[in-house]
Amino acid sequence: MKTAIVFGATGGMGNALVEALVKRGISVIAFARSEHVLLEKQKNWGALAIPMVGDAMKQEDVKEAVRKADLIFHSINIPYQHWEPNLKIILSNILESCRIENKPFIYVDNIYSYGIQEHKTTESARKNPHTKKGKLRFKLLEQIEQSGVQYLVAHFPDFYGPNAGNTLLHFTFQQMLKKNTVFYVGDTSIQREFIYIKDGAEALVELSLREDSFGQTWNIPGAGTISGQEIAKIAGEYLKKEIRIKPIYKWMIQLVGLFDPFMREYAEMMYLNEKPVILDGSKYERLIGPIPRTPYKIGIKETLKQMKS
Repeated sequence: MKTAIVFGATGGMGNALVEALVKRGISVIAFARSEHVLLEKQKNWGALAIPMVGDAMKQEDVKEAVRKADLIFHSINIPYQHWEPNLKIILSNILESCRIENKPFIYVDNIYSYGIQEHKTTESARKNPHTKKGKLRFKLLEQIEQSGVQYLVAHFPDFYGPNAGNTLLHFTFQQMLKKNTVFYVGDTSIQREFIYIKDGAEALVELSLREDSFGQTWNIPGAGTISGQEIAKIAGEYLKKEIRIKPIYKWMIQLVGLFDPFMREYAEMMYLNEKPVILDGSKYERLIGPIPRTPYKIGIKETLKQMKS
Protein backbone atom coordinates (compact mmCIF):
# COMPACT_ATOMS: atom_id res chain seq x y z
CA MET A 1 0.00 0.00 0.00
CA LYS A 2 1.34 3.40 -0.99
CA THR A 3 1.95 6.21 1.48
CA ALA A 4 1.47 9.79 0.33
CA ILE A 5 2.75 13.00 1.82
CA VAL A 6 0.84 16.23 1.40
CA PHE A 7 2.93 19.36 1.87
CA GLY A 8 0.62 22.15 2.97
CA ALA A 9 -1.91 19.75 4.47
CA THR A 10 -3.73 22.39 6.52
CA GLY A 11 -4.44 24.65 3.54
CA GLY A 12 -7.60 24.42 1.47
CA MET A 13 -6.33 22.10 -1.27
CA GLY A 14 -4.00 20.25 1.09
CA ASN A 15 -6.87 19.42 3.41
CA ALA A 16 -9.00 18.24 0.48
CA LEU A 17 -6.15 16.06 -0.80
CA VAL A 18 -5.71 14.40 2.59
CA GLU A 19 -9.45 13.68 2.69
CA ALA A 20 -9.46 12.26 -0.85
CA LEU A 21 -6.43 10.03 -0.22
CA VAL A 22 -7.77 8.73 3.09
CA LYS A 23 -11.11 7.97 1.44
CA ARG A 24 -9.24 5.61 -0.89
CA GLY A 25 -7.55 3.86 2.04
CA ILE A 26 -4.16 5.47 1.43
CA SER A 27 -1.99 6.40 4.41
CA VAL A 28 -1.11 10.09 4.39
CA ILE A 29 1.64 12.05 6.08
CA ALA A 30 0.05 15.47 6.63
CA PHE A 31 2.89 17.99 6.65
CA ALA A 32 2.44 21.55 7.94
CA ARG A 33 4.06 24.02 10.32
CA SER A 34 1.32 24.24 12.95
CA GLU A 35 0.97 21.24 15.25
CA HIS A 36 -2.20 22.68 16.76
CA VAL A 37 -3.95 23.03 13.39
CA LEU A 38 -2.76 19.59 12.26
CA LEU A 39 -4.18 17.92 15.36
CA GLU A 40 -7.50 19.74 14.91
CA LYS A 41 -7.69 18.63 11.28
CA GLN A 42 -6.79 15.05 12.14
CA LYS A 43 -10.02 14.71 14.09
CA ASN A 44 -11.82 14.77 10.74
CA TRP A 45 -9.15 12.96 8.71
CA GLY A 46 -9.01 9.83 10.85
CA ALA A 47 -6.26 7.39 11.74
CA LEU A 48 -4.84 7.01 8.23
CA ALA A 49 -3.60 10.62 8.37
CA ILE A 50 -0.38 11.03 10.34
CA PRO A 51 0.50 14.63 11.31
CA MET A 52 4.08 15.75 10.70
CA VAL A 53 5.19 19.16 11.90
CA GLY A 54 7.82 20.76 9.71
CA ASP A 55 8.87 23.75 7.67
CA ALA A 56 9.20 23.33 3.90
CA MET A 57 11.66 26.23 3.89
CA LYS A 58 14.07 23.91 5.74
CA GLN A 59 15.75 21.28 3.56
CA GLU A 60 16.25 18.81 6.40
CA ASP A 61 12.55 18.84 7.31
CA VAL A 62 11.62 18.18 3.69
CA LYS A 63 14.19 15.40 3.25
CA GLU A 64 12.91 13.56 6.30
CA ALA A 65 9.33 13.81 5.09
CA VAL A 66 9.96 12.73 1.48
CA ARG A 67 11.98 9.73 2.66
CA LYS A 68 8.86 8.32 4.35
CA ALA A 69 6.43 8.53 1.41
CA ASP A 70 5.82 7.06 -2.04
CA LEU A 71 3.81 9.93 -3.56
CA ILE A 72 4.79 13.55 -2.96
CA PHE A 73 2.05 16.20 -3.21
CA HIS A 74 3.04 19.88 -3.14
CA SER A 75 -0.01 22.02 -2.31
CA ILE A 76 1.66 24.74 -0.24
CA ASN A 77 0.31 28.20 -0.88
CA ILE A 78 1.50 31.40 0.74
CA PRO A 79 0.34 35.05 0.58
CA TYR A 80 1.30 36.90 -2.60
CA GLN A 81 3.59 39.32 -0.79
CA HIS A 82 5.79 36.40 0.31
CA TRP A 83 6.01 34.58 -3.03
CA GLU A 84 9.53 35.77 -3.79
CA PRO A 85 11.86 34.11 -3.02
CA ASN A 86 9.92 31.64 -0.86
CA LEU A 87 8.06 29.73 -3.58
CA LYS A 88 11.31 28.91 -5.35
CA ILE A 89 13.01 27.85 -2.11
CA ILE A 90 10.14 25.53 -1.16
CA LEU A 91 9.95 24.00 -4.63
CA SER A 92 13.72 23.52 -4.80
CA ASN A 93 13.74 21.77 -1.43
CA ILE A 94 10.97 19.36 -2.41
CA LEU A 95 12.32 18.65 -5.91
CA GLU A 96 15.83 18.00 -4.63
CA SER A 97 14.52 15.55 -2.04
CA CYS A 98 12.39 13.82 -4.69
CA ARG A 99 15.43 13.57 -6.96
CA ILE A 100 17.62 12.05 -4.23
CA GLU A 101 14.93 9.60 -3.09
CA ASN A 102 13.62 8.92 -6.63
CA LYS A 103 10.04 9.81 -5.64
CA PRO A 104 7.24 11.05 -7.97
CA PHE A 105 6.24 14.69 -7.55
CA ILE A 106 2.65 15.99 -7.88
CA TYR A 107 2.23 19.75 -8.15
CA VAL A 108 -0.88 21.85 -7.57
CA ASP A 109 -0.77 24.90 -9.84
CA ASN A 110 -3.08 27.73 -10.82
CA ILE A 111 -3.77 29.34 -14.21
CA TYR A 112 -1.46 32.36 -13.89
CA SER A 113 1.27 31.03 -16.19
CA TYR A 114 -1.18 30.84 -19.10
CA GLY A 115 -1.54 34.62 -19.20
CA ILE A 116 -4.32 36.02 -21.38
CA GLN A 117 -5.93 33.40 -23.62
CA GLU A 118 -8.35 34.09 -26.44
CA HIS A 119 -10.01 30.69 -26.44
CA LYS A 120 -10.77 27.80 -24.10
CA THR A 121 -7.36 26.79 -22.84
CA THR A 122 -5.84 23.37 -23.49
CA GLU A 123 -2.57 22.08 -22.05
CA SER A 124 -0.88 22.74 -25.41
CA ALA A 125 -1.82 26.44 -25.39
CA ARG A 126 1.18 28.75 -25.57
CA LYS A 127 1.89 30.13 -22.12
CA ASN A 128 2.18 33.88 -22.32
CA PRO A 129 2.32 35.28 -18.78
CA HIS A 130 2.33 39.07 -18.63
CA THR A 131 2.14 39.61 -14.86
CA LYS A 132 4.91 39.33 -12.29
CA LYS A 133 3.16 36.41 -10.60
CA GLY A 134 2.39 34.67 -13.88
CA LYS A 135 6.03 34.89 -14.95
CA LEU A 136 7.14 33.49 -11.59
CA ARG A 137 4.76 30.53 -11.87
CA PHE A 138 6.04 29.91 -15.40
CA LYS A 139 9.64 29.81 -14.11
CA LEU A 140 8.62 27.31 -11.44
CA LEU A 141 7.09 25.09 -14.11
CA GLU A 142 10.34 25.25 -16.09
CA GLN A 143 12.23 24.29 -12.95
CA ILE A 144 10.01 21.23 -12.50
CA GLU A 145 10.37 20.13 -16.12
CA GLN A 146 14.16 20.48 -15.99
CA SER A 147 14.60 18.82 -12.59
CA GLY A 148 14.91 15.23 -13.81
CA VAL A 149 12.19 14.26 -11.32
CA GLN A 150 9.14 12.21 -12.32
CA TYR A 151 6.48 14.91 -12.18
CA LEU A 152 2.81 15.62 -12.69
CA VAL A 153 1.49 19.20 -12.89
CA ALA A 154 -2.20 20.05 -12.56
CA HIS A 155 -3.66 23.48 -13.41
CA PHE A 156 -6.81 24.52 -11.56
CA PRO A 157 -9.12 27.54 -11.73
CA ASP A 158 -9.82 29.43 -8.50
CA PHE A 159 -10.95 27.12 -5.70
CA TYR A 160 -14.05 27.36 -3.56
CA GLY A 161 -15.63 24.94 -1.12
CA PRO A 162 -15.51 23.76 2.50
CA ASN A 163 -12.29 24.85 4.26
CA ALA A 164 -11.17 26.77 1.16
CA GLY A 165 -10.26 29.99 2.94
CA ASN A 166 -8.23 32.86 1.47
CA THR A 167 -10.03 32.64 -1.88
CA LEU A 168 -12.03 35.21 -3.84
CA LEU A 169 -15.34 33.46 -3.25
CA HIS A 170 -14.62 32.83 0.43
CA PHE A 171 -14.31 36.61 0.85
CA THR A 172 -17.76 37.06 -0.70
CA PHE A 173 -19.33 34.12 1.14
CA GLN A 174 -18.21 35.52 4.50
CA GLN A 175 -20.13 38.70 3.77
CA MET A 176 -23.20 36.79 2.59
CA LEU A 177 -23.52 35.10 5.97
CA LYS A 178 -23.62 38.47 7.72
CA LYS A 179 -25.11 41.00 5.31
CA ASN A 180 -27.58 41.41 2.47
CA THR A 181 -25.30 43.65 0.39
CA VAL A 182 -21.95 42.10 -0.44
CA PHE A 183 -18.88 42.81 -2.56
CA TYR A 184 -17.49 40.63 -5.33
CA VAL A 185 -14.10 41.06 -6.96
CA GLY A 186 -14.65 41.96 -10.61
CA ASP A 187 -17.62 42.48 -12.91
CA THR A 188 -20.61 40.62 -11.43
CA SER A 189 -22.00 39.79 -14.89
CA ILE A 190 -18.88 38.15 -16.36
CA GLN A 191 -18.83 34.35 -16.57
CA ARG A 192 -15.86 32.95 -14.61
CA GLU A 193 -14.70 29.46 -13.80
CA PHE A 194 -14.28 28.14 -10.26
CA ILE A 195 -13.70 24.59 -9.06
CA TYR A 196 -15.21 22.92 -6.02
CA ILE A 197 -12.09 22.06 -4.07
CA LYS A 198 -13.10 18.48 -3.29
CA ASP A 199 -13.59 17.80 -7.01
CA GLY A 200 -10.11 19.11 -7.73
CA ALA A 201 -8.57 16.89 -5.07
CA GLU A 202 -10.41 13.78 -6.30
CA ALA A 203 -9.27 14.38 -9.88
CA LEU A 204 -5.66 14.94 -8.85
CA VAL A 205 -5.52 11.84 -6.67
CA GLU A 206 -6.86 9.80 -9.60
CA LEU A 207 -4.04 11.16 -11.78
CA SER A 208 -1.42 10.45 -9.12
CA LEU A 209 -2.32 6.75 -9.02
CA ARG A 210 -1.73 6.28 -12.77
CA GLU A 211 1.87 5.93 -13.88
CA ASP A 212 1.05 7.03 -17.43
CA SER A 213 -0.15 10.45 -16.22
CA PHE A 214 3.35 11.53 -15.16
CA GLY A 215 5.68 13.62 -17.28
CA GLN A 216 2.68 15.72 -18.32
CA THR A 217 0.66 18.80 -17.50
CA TRP A 218 -3.10 18.46 -16.93
CA ASN A 219 -5.97 20.93 -16.85
CA ILE A 220 -8.68 20.23 -14.30
CA PRO A 221 -11.64 22.57 -14.89
CA GLY A 222 -14.71 23.19 -12.78
CA ALA A 223 -18.39 22.64 -13.50
CA GLY A 224 -18.62 25.24 -16.25
CA THR A 225 -18.75 28.98 -15.66
CA ILE A 226 -20.85 31.23 -13.45
CA SER A 227 -21.32 34.95 -12.83
CA GLY A 228 -21.28 36.78 -9.53
CA GLN A 229 -24.97 37.53 -9.97
CA GLU A 230 -25.75 33.83 -10.35
CA ILE A 231 -23.66 33.04 -7.26
CA ALA A 232 -25.65 35.59 -5.26
CA LYS A 233 -28.94 34.07 -6.41
CA ILE A 234 -27.90 30.54 -5.37
CA ALA A 235 -26.60 31.79 -2.02
CA GLY A 236 -29.75 33.81 -1.43
CA GLU A 237 -31.96 30.78 -2.03
CA TYR A 238 -29.99 28.79 0.55
CA LEU A 239 -29.77 31.61 3.12
CA LYS A 240 -33.42 32.57 2.50
CA LYS A 241 -32.75 36.24 1.84
CA GLU A 242 -32.23 38.57 -1.10
CA ILE A 243 -28.55 39.28 -1.66
CA ARG A 244 -27.41 42.36 -3.53
CA ILE A 245 -23.96 41.97 -5.02
CA LYS A 246 -21.67 44.87 -5.91
CA PRO A 247 -18.44 44.78 -7.91
CA ILE A 248 -15.00 45.67 -6.62
CA TYR A 249 -13.08 47.36 -9.42
CA LYS A 250 -9.35 47.46 -10.03
CA TRP A 251 -9.00 51.05 -8.85
CA MET A 252 -10.56 50.02 -5.52
CA ILE A 253 -8.06 47.19 -5.16
CA GLN A 254 -5.22 49.58 -5.93
CA LEU A 255 -6.50 52.06 -3.36
CA VAL A 256 -6.70 49.43 -0.63
CA GLY A 257 -3.27 48.22 -1.77
CA LEU A 258 -1.75 51.46 -0.52
CA PHE A 259 -2.24 50.05 2.97
CA ASP A 260 -2.59 46.29 2.45
CA PRO A 261 0.40 44.33 1.00
CA PHE A 262 -1.77 41.43 -0.19
CA MET A 263 -4.20 43.65 -2.11
CA ARG A 264 -1.30 45.62 -3.57
CA GLU A 265 0.00 42.36 -5.05
CA TYR A 266 -3.45 41.22 -6.16
CA ALA A 267 -4.13 44.27 -8.33
CA GLU A 268 -2.21 42.89 -11.33
CA MET A 269 -4.36 39.72 -11.31
CA MET A 270 -7.58 41.68 -11.89
CA TYR A 271 -7.34 40.83 -15.59
CA LEU A 272 -8.76 37.40 -14.69
CA ASN A 273 -11.97 39.12 -13.64
CA GLU A 274 -12.17 40.99 -16.95
CA LYS A 275 -10.95 38.35 -19.42
CA PRO A 276 -11.15 35.00 -17.59
CA VAL A 277 -9.07 31.96 -18.49
CA ILE A 278 -11.38 28.96 -19.02
CA LEU A 279 -9.72 25.53 -18.88
CA ASP A 280 -10.34 22.74 -21.37
CA GLY A 281 -10.41 19.37 -19.59
CA SER A 282 -10.92 17.18 -22.65
CA LYS A 283 -7.46 15.60 -22.33
CA TYR A 284 -8.29 14.33 -18.82
CA GLU A 285 -11.69 13.05 -19.88
CA ARG A 286 -10.30 11.34 -22.96
CA LEU A 287 -7.43 9.58 -21.21
CA ILE A 288 -8.58 9.24 -17.59
CA GLY A 289 -12.35 9.52 -17.47
CA PRO A 290 -15.03 11.95 -16.26
CA ILE A 291 -13.80 14.86 -14.15
CA PRO A 292 -15.73 15.21 -10.88
CA ARG A 293 -18.00 18.23 -11.40
CA THR A 294 -20.15 19.27 -8.47
CA PRO A 295 -22.82 21.67 -9.79
CA TYR A 296 -22.42 25.22 -8.48
CA LYS A 297 -25.87 25.06 -6.90
CA ILE A 298 -24.74 22.18 -4.69
CA GLY A 299 -21.16 23.35 -4.14
CA ILE A 300 -22.11 26.86 -3.03
CA LYS A 301 -24.73 25.56 -0.61
CA GLU A 302 -22.31 23.00 0.85
CA THR A 303 -19.70 25.72 1.29
CA LEU A 304 -22.08 28.08 3.08
CA LYS A 305 -23.35 25.21 5.22
CA GLN A 306 -19.83 24.41 6.40
CA MET A 307 -19.03 28.08 7.04
CA LYS A 308 -22.19 28.47 9.15
CA SER A 309 -21.34 25.49 11.40
